Amino acid sequence: MNLLKTSALNSVAVLMKMLTLLGINKVLAVYVGPSGYAALGQFQNAVQMITTFASASINTGVTKYTAEYHDDEVKQRSIWRAAGTLALIGSLFSGALVALFNKPLAGWFLKDASLGGVFIWFSVGLVFFSFNTLLLAVLNGKKEIPRYVVANISGSLFALIITAVMAQQLGLYGALVALAIYQSLSFFVTLLICRELHWFQMRHFIGRIDRDSAINLSKYAAMALTSAVCVPLSLILVRDHLGATFGWSAAGYWEAISRLSAAYLMLVTTTLSVYYLPRLSELTDVTETIKELALGYKVIMPLTMLGGVTLYLMRDLVIELLFTSEFSPMRELFAWQMLGDVLKIGGWILAYFVLSKAMYKFYIVAEITFSISFVGLSWSLTDYFGIQGVVIAYVINYALYWVVMAAYTYRFLKVQR
Repeated sequence: MNLLKTSALNSVAVLMKMLTLLGINKVLAVYVGPSGYAALGQFQNAVQMITTFASASINTGVTKYTAEYHDDEVKQRSIWRAAGTLALIGSLFSGALVALFNKPLAGWFLKDASLGGVFIWFSVGLVFFSFNTLLLAVLNGKKEIPRYVVANISGSLFALIITAVMAQQLGLYGALVALAIYQSLSFFVTLLICRELHWFQMRHFIGRIDRDSAINLSKYAAMALTSAVCVPLSLILVRDHLGATFGWSAAGYWEAISRLSAAYLMLVTTTLSVYYLPRLSELTDVTETIKELALGYKVIMPLTMLGGVTLYLMRDLVIELLFTSEFSPMRELFAWQMLGDVLKIGGWILAYFVLSKAMYKFYIVAEITFSISFVGLSWSLTDYFGIQGVVIAYVINYALYWVVMAAYTYRFLKVQR
Protein backbone atom coordinates (compact mmCIF):
# COMPACT_ATOMS: atom_id res chain seq x y z
CA MET A 1 0.00 0.00 0.00
CA ASN A 2 1.61 3.29 -1.10
CA LEU A 3 1.62 6.69 0.59
CA LEU A 4 -1.43 8.07 -1.22
CA LYS A 5 -3.58 4.97 -0.64
CA THR A 6 -2.56 4.75 3.01
CA SER A 7 -3.21 8.46 3.50
CA ALA A 8 -6.64 8.19 1.86
CA LEU A 9 -7.69 5.22 3.98
CA ASN A 10 -6.18 6.66 7.14
CA SER A 11 -7.95 9.96 6.48
CA VAL A 12 -11.26 8.28 7.35
CA ALA A 13 -10.03 7.57 10.89
CA VAL A 14 -8.33 10.95 11.08
CA LEU A 15 -11.47 12.80 9.99
CA MET A 16 -13.46 11.04 12.67
CA LYS A 17 -10.76 11.71 15.26
CA MET A 18 -10.55 15.36 14.24
CA LEU A 19 -14.31 15.80 14.52
CA THR A 20 -14.35 14.15 17.93
CA LEU A 21 -11.39 16.21 19.11
CA LEU A 22 -13.08 19.40 17.96
CA GLY A 23 -16.25 18.29 19.72
CA ILE A 24 -14.26 17.57 22.87
CA ASN A 25 -12.60 20.99 22.60
CA LYS A 26 -16.00 22.66 22.56
CA VAL A 27 -17.25 20.61 25.51
CA LEU A 28 -14.15 21.42 27.53
CA ALA A 29 -14.24 25.10 26.59
CA VAL A 30 -17.79 25.35 27.90
CA TYR A 31 -17.40 23.28 31.07
CA VAL A 32 -13.81 23.87 32.26
CA GLY A 33 -12.67 27.21 30.73
CA PRO A 34 -9.09 28.38 29.98
CA SER A 35 -7.63 27.50 33.39
CA GLY A 36 -9.20 24.04 33.15
CA TYR A 37 -7.47 23.58 29.80
CA ALA A 38 -4.12 24.17 31.50
CA ALA A 39 -4.92 21.48 34.11
CA LEU A 40 -5.92 19.02 31.37
CA GLY A 41 -2.62 19.70 29.60
CA GLN A 42 -0.68 18.98 32.78
CA PHE A 43 -2.54 15.70 33.33
CA GLN A 44 -2.16 14.64 29.71
CA ASN A 45 1.59 15.11 29.95
CA ALA A 46 1.61 13.06 33.17
CA VAL A 47 -0.32 10.30 31.36
CA GLN A 48 2.21 10.33 28.50
CA MET A 49 5.12 9.85 30.87
CA ILE A 50 3.52 7.15 33.00
CA THR A 51 2.13 5.09 30.10
CA THR A 52 5.47 5.13 28.32
CA PHE A 53 7.16 3.69 31.39
CA ALA A 54 4.29 1.25 31.95
CA SER A 55 4.33 -0.13 28.40
CA ALA A 56 8.11 -0.61 28.56
CA SER A 57 8.38 2.03 25.80
CA ILE A 58 8.62 -0.41 22.93
CA ASN A 59 5.53 0.12 20.75
CA THR A 60 7.45 1.96 18.03
CA GLY A 61 9.91 -0.94 18.02
CA VAL A 62 7.01 -3.40 17.73
CA THR A 63 5.76 -1.64 14.59
CA LYS A 64 9.27 -1.45 13.10
CA TYR A 65 10.20 -5.11 13.66
CA THR A 66 6.73 -6.46 12.79
CA ALA A 67 7.11 -4.74 9.41
CA GLU A 68 10.77 -5.70 9.01
CA TYR A 69 10.05 -9.39 9.77
CA HIS A 70 7.00 -9.48 7.49
CA ASP A 71 8.12 -12.81 6.01
CA ASP A 72 9.12 -14.47 9.31
CA GLU A 73 6.24 -15.12 11.71
CA VAL A 74 8.52 -16.79 14.26
CA LYS A 75 10.55 -13.61 14.70
CA GLN A 76 7.39 -11.51 14.76
CA ARG A 77 5.92 -13.61 17.57
CA SER A 78 9.16 -13.39 19.50
CA ILE A 79 8.94 -9.58 19.34
CA TRP A 80 5.28 -9.58 20.38
CA ARG A 81 5.92 -11.97 23.28
CA ALA A 82 8.75 -9.85 24.62
CA ALA A 83 6.74 -6.66 24.22
CA GLY A 84 3.58 -8.06 25.81
CA THR A 85 5.39 -9.56 28.79
CA LEU A 86 7.29 -6.35 29.45
CA ALA A 87 4.09 -4.30 29.07
CA LEU A 88 2.24 -6.54 31.55
CA ILE A 89 4.98 -6.33 34.17
CA GLY A 90 5.53 -2.61 33.61
CA SER A 91 1.86 -1.63 33.71
CA LEU A 92 1.07 -3.62 36.86
CA PHE A 93 4.09 -2.20 38.68
CA SER A 94 3.45 1.36 37.46
CA GLY A 95 -0.26 1.11 38.25
CA ALA A 96 0.49 0.10 41.84
CA LEU A 97 2.89 3.04 42.27
CA VAL A 98 0.42 5.52 40.75
CA ALA A 99 -2.35 4.32 43.05
CA LEU A 100 -0.05 4.47 46.09
CA PHE A 101 1.18 8.01 45.36
CA ASN A 102 -2.01 9.41 43.85
CA LYS A 103 -2.20 12.48 46.09
CA PRO A 104 1.45 13.59 45.67
CA LEU A 105 1.07 13.13 41.89
CA ALA A 106 -2.10 15.22 41.86
CA GLY A 107 -0.38 17.89 43.95
CA TRP A 108 2.61 18.12 41.61
CA PHE A 109 0.88 17.85 38.23
CA LEU A 110 -2.51 19.40 39.00
CA LYS A 111 -1.60 21.64 41.97
CA ASP A 112 -4.48 20.06 43.91
CA ALA A 113 -3.99 16.90 46.00
CA SER A 114 -7.77 16.49 46.30
CA LEU A 115 -7.78 15.37 42.63
CA GLY A 116 -5.82 12.23 43.54
CA GLY A 117 -8.83 10.09 42.63
CA VAL A 118 -8.13 10.83 38.96
CA PHE A 119 -4.84 8.95 39.26
CA ILE A 120 -6.63 6.03 40.96
CA TRP A 121 -8.91 5.70 37.95
CA PHE A 122 -5.91 5.90 35.66
CA SER A 123 -3.99 3.20 37.58
CA VAL A 124 -6.90 0.73 37.41
CA GLY A 125 -7.00 0.80 33.60
CA LEU A 126 -3.28 1.12 32.94
CA VAL A 127 -2.73 -2.51 31.89
CA PHE A 128 -5.56 -2.25 29.32
CA PHE A 129 -4.17 1.09 28.13
CA SER A 130 -0.76 -0.52 27.54
CA PHE A 131 -2.15 -3.53 25.67
CA ASN A 132 -4.38 -1.34 23.50
CA THR A 133 -1.35 0.60 22.24
CA LEU A 134 0.57 -2.68 21.78
CA LEU A 135 -2.17 -4.24 19.63
CA LEU A 136 -2.44 -1.06 17.56
CA ALA A 137 1.34 -1.17 17.02
CA VAL A 138 1.06 -4.77 15.75
CA LEU A 139 -1.84 -3.90 13.42
CA ASN A 140 0.25 -1.03 12.06
CA GLY A 141 3.32 -3.22 11.52
CA LYS A 142 1.22 -5.96 9.86
CA LYS A 143 -0.24 -3.27 7.57
CA GLU A 144 -3.77 -4.17 8.63
CA ILE A 145 -4.72 -0.58 7.86
CA PRO A 146 -8.53 -1.05 7.55
CA ARG A 147 -8.70 -2.70 10.98
CA TYR A 148 -6.27 -0.13 12.38
CA VAL A 149 -8.62 2.57 11.11
CA VAL A 150 -11.69 0.93 12.71
CA ALA A 151 -9.87 0.58 16.04
CA ASN A 152 -8.89 4.25 15.99
CA ILE A 153 -12.42 5.37 15.09
CA SER A 154 -13.76 3.35 18.02
CA GLY A 155 -11.26 5.02 20.34
CA SER A 156 -12.30 8.45 19.07
CA LEU A 157 -15.99 7.76 19.66
CA PHE A 158 -15.25 6.50 23.18
CA ALA A 159 -13.30 9.68 23.89
CA LEU A 160 -16.10 11.96 22.72
CA ILE A 161 -18.93 10.19 24.51
CA ILE A 162 -17.09 9.67 27.79
CA THR A 163 -15.63 13.20 27.87
CA ALA A 164 -18.95 14.87 27.04
CA VAL A 165 -20.85 12.95 29.71
CA MET A 166 -18.19 13.20 32.42
CA ALA A 167 -17.40 16.90 31.84
CA GLN A 168 -21.07 17.83 31.80
CA GLN A 169 -21.79 15.92 35.01
CA LEU A 170 -18.59 16.53 37.00
CA GLY A 171 -16.83 19.49 35.36
CA LEU A 172 -13.02 19.46 35.43
CA TYR A 173 -12.82 16.32 37.58
CA GLY A 174 -15.03 14.44 35.12
CA ALA A 175 -12.96 15.59 32.13
CA LEU A 176 -9.79 14.40 33.85
CA VAL A 177 -11.31 10.99 34.64
CA ALA A 178 -12.46 10.65 31.02
CA LEU A 179 -8.92 11.36 29.81
CA ALA A 180 -7.66 8.74 32.27
CA ILE A 181 -9.90 5.84 31.18
CA TYR A 182 -11.08 6.12 27.56
CA GLN A 183 -8.08 4.41 25.95
CA SER A 184 -8.31 1.61 28.49
CA LEU A 185 -11.91 0.97 27.41
CA SER A 186 -10.86 1.11 23.75
CA PHE A 187 -8.73 -2.01 24.38
CA PHE A 188 -11.78 -4.26 24.35
CA VAL A 189 -12.84 -3.07 20.89
CA THR A 190 -9.28 -3.45 19.57
CA LEU A 191 -9.15 -6.98 21.03
CA LEU A 192 -12.38 -7.96 19.25
CA ILE A 193 -10.96 -6.65 15.96
CA CYS A 194 -7.70 -8.58 16.38
CA ARG A 195 -9.42 -11.85 17.32
CA GLU A 196 -10.76 -12.14 13.77
CA LEU A 197 -7.22 -12.33 12.34
CA HIS A 198 -5.52 -15.68 11.70
CA TRP A 199 -2.20 -14.63 13.25
CA PHE A 200 -3.67 -13.40 16.53
CA GLN A 201 -3.47 -15.59 19.62
CA MET A 202 -3.02 -14.29 23.17
CA ARG A 203 -0.27 -16.85 23.84
CA HIS A 204 1.89 -14.99 21.32
CA PHE A 205 1.89 -11.94 23.62
CA ILE A 206 2.86 -13.45 26.97
CA GLY A 207 5.77 -15.77 27.73
CA ARG A 208 9.52 -16.14 27.81
CA ILE A 209 11.45 -13.09 26.61
CA ASP A 210 13.88 -13.85 23.82
CA ARG A 211 17.31 -12.23 24.29
CA ASP A 212 17.65 -10.91 20.71
CA SER A 213 14.14 -9.47 20.76
CA ALA A 214 14.83 -7.77 24.08
CA ILE A 215 18.02 -6.21 22.70
CA ASN A 216 16.25 -4.95 19.57
CA LEU A 217 13.37 -3.49 21.57
CA SER A 218 15.71 -1.94 24.14
CA LYS A 219 16.89 0.62 21.56
CA TYR A 220 13.31 1.81 21.09
CA ALA A 221 12.74 1.68 24.84
CA ALA A 222 15.66 4.04 25.32
CA MET A 223 14.34 6.45 22.67
CA ALA A 224 10.75 6.33 23.93
CA LEU A 225 11.75 6.76 27.56
CA THR A 226 13.81 9.80 26.63
CA SER A 227 10.86 11.31 24.78
CA ALA A 228 8.50 10.32 27.60
CA VAL A 229 10.54 12.26 30.11
CA CYS A 230 11.87 15.18 28.08
CA VAL A 231 8.90 16.26 25.96
CA PRO A 232 6.09 16.23 28.55
CA LEU A 233 8.41 17.58 31.25
CA SER A 234 9.43 20.49 29.03
CA LEU A 235 5.76 21.28 28.34
CA ILE A 236 4.93 21.10 32.05
CA LEU A 237 7.79 23.48 32.90
CA VAL A 238 6.74 25.94 30.21
CA ARG A 239 3.08 25.72 31.28
CA ASP A 240 4.07 26.29 34.92
CA HIS A 241 6.10 29.33 33.86
CA LEU A 242 3.19 30.77 31.89
CA GLY A 243 0.79 30.15 34.76
CA ALA A 244 3.10 31.75 37.32
CA THR A 245 3.98 34.71 35.09
CA PHE A 246 0.76 35.52 33.22
CA GLY A 247 -1.89 33.51 35.08
CA TRP A 248 -3.39 30.07 34.40
CA SER A 249 -5.84 31.45 31.87
CA ALA A 250 -2.87 32.46 29.69
CA ALA A 251 -1.45 28.96 30.06
CA GLY A 252 -4.87 27.71 28.96
CA TYR A 253 -4.72 29.80 25.77
CA TRP A 254 -1.43 28.15 24.84
CA GLU A 255 -2.82 24.71 25.67
CA ALA A 256 -5.90 25.42 23.54
CA ILE A 257 -3.92 26.40 20.45
CA SER A 258 -1.58 23.45 20.97
CA ARG A 259 -4.58 21.11 21.00
CA LEU A 260 -5.93 22.80 17.88
CA SER A 261 -2.61 22.19 16.14
CA ALA A 262 -2.65 18.55 17.20
CA ALA A 263 -6.14 18.17 15.73
CA TYR A 264 -5.45 19.59 12.26
CA LEU A 265 -1.99 17.98 12.03
CA MET A 266 -3.43 14.58 12.85
CA LEU A 267 -3.71 13.52 9.19
CA VAL A 268 0.00 14.22 8.79
CA THR A 269 1.25 12.75 12.06
CA THR A 270 -0.79 9.56 11.80
CA THR A 271 0.33 9.05 8.20
CA LEU A 272 3.92 9.31 9.40
CA SER A 273 3.37 6.59 11.99
CA VAL A 274 1.02 4.40 9.93
CA TYR A 275 2.87 4.57 6.60
CA TYR A 276 6.36 5.98 7.00
CA LEU A 277 7.64 4.00 9.97
CA PRO A 278 6.82 0.55 8.52
CA ARG A 279 7.80 1.59 4.99
CA LEU A 280 11.16 3.11 5.88
CA SER A 281 11.89 0.13 8.13
CA GLU A 282 11.56 -2.17 5.11
CA LEU A 283 13.81 -0.16 2.79
CA THR A 284 17.52 -0.92 2.52
CA ASP A 285 18.28 0.75 -0.81
CA VAL A 286 19.46 4.37 -0.43
CA THR A 287 17.92 5.53 -3.71
CA GLU A 288 14.52 4.12 -2.76
CA THR A 289 14.78 5.71 0.67
CA ILE A 290 15.52 9.14 -0.82
CA LYS A 291 12.56 8.78 -3.20
CA GLU A 292 10.27 7.91 -0.29
CA LEU A 293 11.45 10.89 1.75
CA ALA A 294 11.07 13.21 -1.26
CA LEU A 295 7.52 11.92 -1.80
CA GLY A 296 6.76 12.74 1.81
CA TYR A 297 7.81 16.35 1.35
CA LYS A 298 5.84 16.63 -1.90
CA VAL A 299 2.62 15.31 -0.35
CA ILE A 300 2.78 16.07 3.36
CA MET A 301 4.32 19.55 3.47
CA PRO A 302 1.79 21.21 1.10
CA LEU A 303 -1.07 19.72 3.15
CA THR A 304 0.47 21.07 6.35
CA MET A 305 0.93 24.55 4.90
CA LEU A 306 -2.60 24.58 3.48
CA GLY A 307 -4.04 23.59 6.85
CA GLY A 308 -2.00 26.23 8.67
CA VAL A 309 -2.93 29.06 6.31
CA THR A 310 -6.61 28.10 6.38
CA LEU A 311 -6.71 28.06 10.17
CA TYR A 312 -4.93 31.41 10.37
CA LEU A 313 -7.35 33.09 7.96
CA MET A 314 -10.35 31.59 9.80
CA ARG A 315 -8.96 32.10 13.32
CA ASP A 316 -11.82 34.29 14.58
CA LEU A 317 -14.46 31.86 13.34
CA VAL A 318 -12.48 28.92 14.74
CA ILE A 319 -12.32 30.47 18.21
CA GLU A 320 -16.03 31.27 18.12
CA LEU A 321 -17.08 27.80 16.93
CA LEU A 322 -14.64 25.55 18.77
CA PHE A 323 -14.06 27.50 21.97
CA THR A 324 -15.80 30.39 23.71
CA SER A 325 -15.31 34.15 23.94
CA GLU A 326 -13.07 33.56 26.96
CA PHE A 327 -10.45 32.18 24.57
CA SER A 328 -10.31 35.25 22.28
CA PRO A 329 -6.79 36.30 23.47
CA MET A 330 -5.38 33.16 21.81
CA ARG A 331 -6.01 34.92 18.47
CA GLU A 332 -2.59 36.56 18.77
CA LEU A 333 -0.85 33.17 18.90
CA PHE A 334 -2.08 31.78 15.58
CA ALA A 335 0.52 33.14 13.13
CA TRP A 336 3.58 31.90 15.01
CA GLN A 337 1.92 28.60 15.95
CA MET A 338 1.00 27.78 12.35
CA LEU A 339 4.53 28.58 11.15
CA GLY A 340 5.96 26.40 13.91
CA ASP A 341 3.66 23.54 12.86
CA VAL A 342 5.05 23.58 9.32
CA LEU A 343 8.64 23.53 10.59
CA LYS A 344 7.77 20.77 13.03
CA ILE A 345 6.43 18.46 10.32
CA GLY A 346 9.44 19.23 8.13
CA GLY A 347 11.70 17.93 10.90
CA TRP A 348 9.44 15.04 11.86
CA ILE A 349 9.55 13.47 8.39
CA LEU A 350 13.29 13.02 8.89
CA ALA A 351 12.87 12.08 12.56
CA TYR A 352 10.77 9.08 11.47
CA PHE A 353 13.61 8.03 9.21
CA VAL A 354 15.93 8.17 12.23
CA LEU A 355 13.42 6.08 14.20
CA SER A 356 13.05 3.53 11.40
CA LYS A 357 16.80 2.88 11.40
CA ALA A 358 17.03 2.68 15.22
CA MET A 359 19.65 5.45 15.38
CA TYR A 360 18.97 5.70 19.07
CA LYS A 361 22.07 7.58 20.24
CA PHE A 362 21.47 10.54 17.94
CA TYR A 363 17.72 10.50 18.62
CA ILE A 364 18.22 10.59 22.39
CA VAL A 365 20.71 13.46 22.21
CA ALA A 366 18.37 15.42 19.91
CA GLU A 367 15.33 14.90 22.17
CA ILE A 368 17.18 16.05 25.27
CA THR A 369 18.81 19.01 23.53
CA PHE A 370 15.68 20.40 21.90
CA SER A 371 13.48 19.85 24.96
CA ILE A 372 15.94 21.89 27.02
CA SER A 373 16.24 24.55 24.33
CA PHE A 374 12.45 24.92 24.09
CA VAL A 375 12.18 25.54 27.82
CA GLY A 376 15.08 28.01 27.74
CA LEU A 377 13.77 29.86 24.70
CA SER A 378 10.25 30.04 26.14
CA TRP A 379 11.40 31.40 29.48
CA SER A 380 13.63 33.97 27.78
CA LEU A 381 11.33 35.12 25.00
CA THR A 382 8.22 35.49 27.16
CA ASP A 383 10.14 38.14 29.13
CA TYR A 384 10.37 40.22 25.92
CA PHE A 385 7.25 39.28 23.95
CA GLY A 386 4.79 38.26 26.65
CA ILE A 387 2.62 35.21 25.96
CA GLN A 388 3.61 35.34 22.26
CA GLY A 389 7.13 34.45 23.33
CA VAL A 390 6.17 30.80 23.82
CA VAL A 391 5.02 30.36 20.20
CA ILE A 392 8.04 32.28 18.89
CA ALA A 393 10.19 29.84 20.88
CA TYR A 394 8.24 26.99 19.22
CA VAL A 395 9.15 28.34 15.76
CA ILE A 396 12.85 28.84 16.52
CA ASN A 397 13.18 25.45 18.21
CA TYR A 398 11.65 23.48 15.34
CA ALA A 399 13.60 25.44 12.72
CA LEU A 400 16.82 24.36 14.43
CA TYR A 401 15.47 20.81 14.87
CA TRP A 402 14.79 20.50 11.13
CA VAL A 403 18.27 21.74 10.23
CA VAL A 404 19.93 19.26 12.58
CA MET A 405 17.78 16.33 11.36
CA ALA A 406 18.51 17.23 7.72
CA ALA A 407 22.26 17.43 8.31
CA TYR A 408 22.37 14.08 10.11
CA THR A 409 20.16 12.31 7.55
CA TYR A 410 22.26 13.66 4.66
CA ARG A 411 25.46 12.41 6.29
CA PHE A 412 23.96 9.00 7.05
CA LEU A 413 22.67 8.44 3.51
CA LYS A 414 25.93 9.65 1.99
CA VAL A 415 27.87 7.05 3.98
CA GLN A 416 25.39 4.32 2.99
CA ARG A 417 25.79 4.89 -0.75
